[in-house]
Amino acid sequence: MSVTMKNVVIFVTDLAKAKEFYVDLLGLPLAGQSEMLIEFFPGAPSTLGVALAIQDEARKLVGRHTGITLKVDKIEELCETLSSGGARFVEPLESSPWGKMAVVADPDGNQLALVNR
Repeated sequence: MSVTMKNVVIFVTDLAKAKEFYVDLLGLPLAGQSEMLIEFFPGAPSTLGVALAIQDEARKLVGRHTGITLKVDKIEELCETLSSGGARFVEPLESSPWGKMAVVADPDGNQLALVNR
């Protein structure tokens, strides 16, 4: 038996606003979109999905730290783009012995960590 990861999903309340954040500001590569879901990272073995929180259980998951960390080559440039676009930083870009890191929130308050290593 083989088990692999297909995707990880972040639940949101407004797919159009989410697309503006994840595609236009964050710059994630679009893999596909339907009325309920946007998927990112085409060709990757696993995708990141942003889905409408329609059911009560999904709505409870909106607006939290997702536990997702994205590795970013030009982290200073991306943080400037996010800031200029009105994104809210939960933790500003900071340097540490293990690299640079920031935590940004999408329009629903879902938090993503950004790191350069």
